[in-house]
Amino acid sequence: MFTNPNLSLVGLFWVALVLLGGVTLGVGYLTWAEWRDRRRQQEQSRSRTPSPKRR
Repeated sequence: MFTNPNLSLVGLFWVALVLLGGVTLGVGYLTWAEWRDRRRQQEQSRSRTPSPKRR
């Protein structure tokens, strides 16, 4: 495919960079989704528990 070894190294560099970016974005998305879901669950649990009545 590539005849020049430098071209193949440049190609591998870009492939590695794209894969690294994809993994980083994926981890970031999963972290954000978990944070969002945890926040929703906490809000639901707060709304279900009755607040103490004041006298």
